[in-house]
Amino acid sequence: MAGPHRQPWRLGPRGKRWFDVALTLALLLPVLPYLAFVDDAVGAVLMLAQITPLVLRRRHPVAVFAVVAAASAVQALVIDSPLWSQAAFPIAVYSVARYAGRRWAAAALSTGLVGAAVATVDWLRGFGADLLNPANVTAYFITIALFVVVAWTLGTLGRTRQAYVDALVERGERLEREAAQQAALAAIDERHRIAREMHDVVAHGLTTIVVQADGARAAAAHDPSVTEPALATIAATGREAIAELRRMLGLLRAEEALTAPQPRLADLPALLGEARAAGTPVLARLPAPLPAVSDGVALTTYRIVQEALSNVRKHAGPGALATVGVRVEGDAVVVEVADDGRGAAAPDDGRGLGLAGMRERVGAHGGTLETGPAPGGGFRVCARIPL
Repeated sequence: MAGPHRQPWRLGPRGKRWFDVALTLALLLPVLPYLAFVDDAVGAVLMLAQITPLVLRRRHPVAVFAVVAAASAVQALVIDSPLWSQAAFPIAVYSVARYAGRRWAAAALSTGLVGAAVATVDWLRGFGADLLNPANVTAYFITIALFVVVAWTLGTLGRTRQAYVDALVERGERLEREAAQQAALAAIDERHRIAREMHDVVAHGLTTIVVQADGARAAAAHDPSVTEPALATIAATGREAIAELRRMLGLLRAEEALTAPQPRLADLPALLGEARAAGTPVLARLPAPLPAVSDGVALTTYRIVQEALSNVRKHAGPGALATVGVRVEGDAVVVEVADDGRGAAAPDDGRGLGLAGMRERVGAHGGTLETGPAPGGGFRVCARIPL
């Protein structure tokens, strides 16, 4: 069984600084015996000049390489033999390829190859003129150049890998920001949806209650018996509104709250019967059987009819006839609710908010909503909701 994935061990910023200090000190250790046993002050100075700058190789790779390369060039002019400090040159090449840009890395590689050729000729001449032949020159040049090429390759691979990792990190952070933005937008949409639901439930329930209460109060003086069915309707409507409000508030309190199923097209006859019981004459034109549509389209259709009937009770006036029609035309459901009441002449005490909620619901499905006075009087709401 495979163990848990472990992140590779990496040095932190402080560890990297101490590593460079330790590397520089380690390369400087052989300089002490050189000073003690070799009477060559120039060589000692050149070794210090080539090794000491390495402590800054991460922060200033190009400058460090320039100092090391300049010291190596001076060495070729004044000393015809290699020094221990030559190890600093491939390290400087690696640092440029790893921490500087691509062009600087190419320049360091070119300089290193030229330096390999110069060092080959200079050192072979120092060992003896008879060693300066094509075979020795080729072997020495390939050996020295190999150190430069390997250092440049390792540095380039490290830079490329770091760029890849940085790109992955940046992409992950961007995706995280986008996910947070999407979550925030989804939360806003959900709040808007719940606000529309609560408006529809409260407006429908309270309108029914107010209409029934006004009617019962007006008729109680002449016939007290009519108050009993009106009060029954008020109680039933109030209980239904309270149940729906509790359900929606439960959604806000807990994600796993028990919820009742959302209204569907099959619930339209009950909604129309409730409107008739509340005293609004309703003429229904529903297809039989009702079309099979998605839950979202069904809920939108139900809420449009519910809100439109609430507006009829609030604005159309007593005795106004409401006509409710639902049909399928092509690839859309058409919902039409019209009345023959006062229409646009009625005072506006909330209709605008209800119509805005309808428009938001229909717009969420990419549909269209038309509202306004009906040709023969009254008011008309017509929505087209794509399937």
